[in-house]
Formats: sequence, C-alpha cells, structure tokens
Amino acid sequence: MCNNLIFPQRLQELRKQRRLSARALSELCGMGKSRILLYERGEQEPTISKLEAIADFFGVSTDYLLGRDCK
Repeated sequence: MCNNLIFPQRLQELRKQRRLSARALSELCGMGKSRILLYERGEQEPTISKLEAIADFFGVSTDYLLGRDCK
C-alpha cells in the first residue's frame, strides 16, 4: 500500500539495519542533528535535496523511500 507513512517507516528500517542513531545519520547526510527523527515521526517532510542525500547514502531510489515502488 502506498501512503504518506511509507517514507518514515522505510527510513527508520534502513537506519536500524545499519545500526545508526538518528543523530549519526543526520550528520552523515549533512543535516541538523534532529532532522531524521522529525522525518521518522512524520512531523516534517524532506526537501528533494535531503531526500536524494538519504537515498544516496543507503543506495536506494527516492521512489523506494517514498513508497512509489508499490503497485
């Protein structure tokens, strides 16, 4: 199912698979220290450039992060 909850879930899953704290991931992607937590809670949506930075870091597509790979 594609919906606006996919991104926070996928982001958290990918981060936990790498055993990274939200703060560490934020710093690795060039963001403020609490930005990833805001995304994971669904309190904020990333800009295109931030979404691309996260996708590049994890080696996935932005479509995957956004749940656009659903049919």
